Amino acid sequence: MSSTLNLTVLDQSPVHAASKEHGNAGQMSIELAKACDALGYDRFWVAEHHNSTQFAGPTPEILIASIASVTKNMRIGSGGVMLNHYSPFKVAEVFNMLTALFPDRIDLGIGRAPGGDGLATAALAWPNPPQDGSNYPAQAATLKALLNNEIPTDHPWTDLNISPKHNSHAQMWMLGSSGGSAALAGQLGMNLALARFISPDHCHPSIFDAYSQAWDAAGHTDAPVRMLAIGAFCAETQEQAELLAGTAVYRKLVTPMGHKNPLLSPEEVQDKRSKLPVSQQAEYDHLLAGYTIGTPERCKTEIEELAKEFNTREVAIVTVTYDFESRLDSYRLIMNNS
Repeated sequence: MSSTLNLTVLDQSPVHAASKEHGNAGQMSIELAKACDALGYDRFWVAEHHNSTQFAGPTPEILIASIASVTKNMRIGSGGVMLNHYSPFKVAEVFNMLTALFPDRIDLGIGRAPGGDGLATAALAWPNPPQDGSNYPAQAATLKALLNNEIPTDHPWTDLNISPKHNSHAQMWMLGSSGGSAALAGQLGMNLALARFISPDHCHPSIFDAYSQAWDAAGHTDAPVRMLAIGAFCAETQEQAELLAGTAVYRKLVTPMGHKNPLLSPEEVQDKRSKLPVSQQAEYDHLLAGYTIGTPERCKTEIEELAKEFNTREVAIVTVTYDFESRLDSYRLIMNNS
C-alpha cells in the first residue's frame, strides 16, 4: 500500500455464530479494534443497525467509548449515527462527552438511512411518528452548530449549555452511498465518506466532484476531506478469499427478498448458490465483482487503484464474514502488505 494511503476499519459488528468462544458481537468488535490499533489502521468506525439478526451494533456511542478506552493510536468514530432517529442536541451532548474523555480521537459520522426495518424505525420514534428524512439537512446543520458553539443568537436554542466545557471537537463526517448527501456535506463543511460497498454500481468519482463544488461554493476556507468505503475480503489464495466473501454476497442477494436469517457459513452459501436459478447465480457473480477480493497483493493493487480513481487518500474497509478469525485475518493481511 502507498505510504500516503490511510486505511480505516468500518466495523458492522457482525454476529458470528461460529465464534462463541470470543463472546458476543460487541466484545468481538472491541477485540478487533485492539488488533487493528496494533496493526496500524488510522481509524476504527462502528456502524448502527437495529432489529437485526446479522449485525449487533445498535449503540455506536457505547462501542466508541469502550474501544477508545482500550486503544491508543487510532481515531474512533461512528460510521455512522443514523441522525433521523435522534435529537441533534442529544447527539451533540454524547459526542461532546466522548471528545472530553478522548481528546482529538473522536469522529462523528452521520447518515440518513434508517439502519433497520420499519418496525425498528417506528419503535425508535415512539410515541412520535417516524421522521421521513425531510428534516435531515436541518438536523445535520443544527448538530454541527451545537458542537462548534455556532448556534445563532436568535435561535431558540442559543442558551443551551453542552457540558463539560473543553477545547476538543469531534471530526464531523457525513455518510452517503449514491451522491444524495454530497452537496449537503459540502455546503455544511463536513467531511464526506462515500460507501461504495453498499452500491458499487451507483458510486462514481463524480460524487466527490459534486461534493468539492458544493464545498467551494459555500466559501469554506479549508480543504474538503473525502474517504471511500469499500467491501474487501483478503486471504492467502484467491479461492479462499472468494469463498470467504460468499457470506456477505449471499446476504446482500437475499436481503431484498425479506430474508433475515443469521449469517451463513461459506459452505452453506456455496450449497445454496448451486441451487439458485441462473438469473440469481448471475446476480451473485455481479455482487461478488463489486467487492475487493483476493490475495494480499491483489487487494493492495485494487485498493490503490480505487483510491486513485476516486482521488482520495483515505479508504475504509468493511469485512463481514461468518467467523471472527477470518475477519481479523483479512484485516491483518491487508495491513501487513501495506
